[in-house]
Amino acid sequence: MENKAFLQKYAMRFGTYMGIFWIAKFFLFPLGLEMPILQILFLVLTLYVPFLAYKLAKKYRNSICGGEISFVHAWVFITFMYLFSALLTSVGHYIYFRFIDHGYITNTYLLLLQETSKAQVEGWGATVKQLQEGIKLFGTLRPIEVAMQLLSQNVLYGSLLAIPTALILKRERIISSNESECKEKKEENLENQ
Repeated sequence: MENKAFLQKYAMRFGTYMGIFWIAKFFLFPLGLEMPILQILFLVLTLYVPFLAYKLAKKYRNSICGGEISFVHAWVFITFMYLFSALLTSVGHYIYFRFIDHGYITNTYLLLLQETSKAQVEGWGATVKQLQEGIKLFGTLRPIEVAMQLLSQNVLYGSLLAIPTALILKRERIISSNESECKEKKEENLENQ
């Protein structure tokens, strides 16, 4: 049974949980530029996001929808959950890039690329130069532009990740042949009485 009245409410609630997780995970990214173990932890937690979405959506399916959910309902719920997560996370991104970063990520990447270009391998010169130009361009973006760019990416990737998750999650009530036979026998017995 699909209870669509609760879809937005629980998408917001679970999206908030996921958004808090994303914000905590995001702060590992700049710290990981100095400590590689934190960068690895950031990547592991990023790979965990679809599993977290599945876990939260499964909880929604089992506790709110009575254990049954269609593909479309699951996809809409998961997409909304990612949307609300991305909205909350974009606030964290804005705060970080407006008040904390002050060009740290950009400068660190440029420094790493300069070290790489000094010891570059034959044929990588043009690629390193393009990366440097891209990072410099990123550094010219205002914090709100960075937050909006990351918001749109998170919503896009979330809606795409919602497709396989919804396919795995969908469960509709299927009447087995045994159940239909029992139902027919019950109806016959009622008619005979």
